[in-house]
Amino acid sequence: MSPLVEAVGVSQTFRTGHGRTAHTVHALDRVNLQVDRGEIVGLVGESGSGKSTLARVICGLQAYDGGEVRLDGQLLTVRRSREQRRRIQLVFQDPYASLDPRMTIRQTLAEMITVHRLVPKDRLRARCLELMELVQLPASLLDARPAGMSGGQRQRVAIARALSVNPEVLVADEAVAALDVSVQAGVINLLDDLRRELGLAILFIAHDLAVVRSLCDRVSVIYRGRIVEERPTAELFSDPADDYTRRLLSAVPRLDGARTLPTTPARGQ
Repeated sequence: MSPLVEAVGVSQTFRTGHGRTAHTVHALDRVNLQVDRGEIVGLVGESGSGKSTLARVICGLQAYDGGEVRLDGQLLTVRRSREQRRRIQLVFQDPYASLDPRMTIRQTLAEMITVHRLVPKDRLRARCLELMELVQLPASLLDARPAGMSGGQRQRVAIARALSVNPEVLVADEAVAALDVSVQAGVINLLDDLRRELGLAILFIAHDLAVVRSLCDRVSVIYRGRIVEERPTAELFSDPADDYTRRLLSAVPRLDGARTLPTTPARGQ
């Protein structure tokens, strides 16, 4: 059985500079990555390694030079149908920037549902209530606007908006990076609950290795646009094979100032 979403040999280059200073940057270099139904795969690497470029390629927001992106075995191009776009949804790092500050949460959710014609008008109110329950937010916030909400609440709304179109794949691009540690844990637990409840495939892009260790089934490590290691999470953290992976793991600071492998945070904190 083929993976639900798969990148096969995906490459993307950019030209920078002018004249003699011009050179080619390989943002993605023959990247292979796959995520199965009900699986959370982490993608880690330093800033500029190609993580967000790959996220945008998979979601159809970024053109690429070579390779293929497939969804359930079907080849996807950048120009996708509404149905193909519906099936893969992206959750951004900054929910305040990705939500329209002029719209209430009800309007934000209703707009997505209506555009994709997913439920009849008389079911719209009930569907908005279902989505709020799904992301564990009170129904009273449906008439609030993003400015009146906390960062964690806004990120849950962003997740609800992505879920409103019944996607099969969720791409979370640094989705908890802007949140306080205590708030991060709640959103991480929510993503884990959603993949179990809805059977979602989740590509979880992050630089926080402790978060990745606590959430992901497998981890892919990307360095200068190339996947250098891909392993089950426990194996990668206990016995990393690539030098770059070892450097990433050894760079995680401890409270005493030393650096060590990250430990798994307690669930629910």
